[in-house]
Amino acid sequence: MMKLHTLKPAAGSVKKKKRIGRGQGSGRGGTATRGHKGAKSRSGYSRKLGFEGGQMPLQRRVPKFGFKNPNRVEYKAINLDVLQQLADKTKAKKIDFAFMVDHGLASKRDLVKVLGRGEFTAKVEVEAHKFSATAVNAIEAAGGKAVEIK
Repeated sequence: MMKLHTLKPAAGSVKKKKRIGRGQGSGRGGTATRGHKGAKSRSGYSRKLGFEGGQMPLQRRVPKFGFKNPNRVEYKAINLDVLQQLADKTKAKKIDFAFMVDHGLASKRDLVKVLGRGEFTAKVEVEAHKFSATAVNAIEAAGGKAVEIK
């Protein structure tokens, strides 16, 4: 029978921690395995991110240009040929945002913009956050309706 007070880890699985910097007699006194002098031997040493030993670091060697617009609104582009395939497959009369999410065309946090690539013949009401002018023309020419979500 196994008793709690007799439990022990497997032989050789637990190793003793190296005690560093505790006098010459330990064999790890003196420089305490840090080598001699220099920044890396000091306490509190931490190297700057991207430090290259004093050489001009990459982020300063490479020229900088352009900027990222913090106010940019990112849309998920969906073309008319994709909507046409979806309409043919599902025989839907209305393709709204939830319908697109359900069929894997967009994820629920996306903003959807419908673009005008491809043929569009389905007479459906399409709901999206934005439409290109060519997309609106093609949807209305097919007898459908383009509705912008506010």
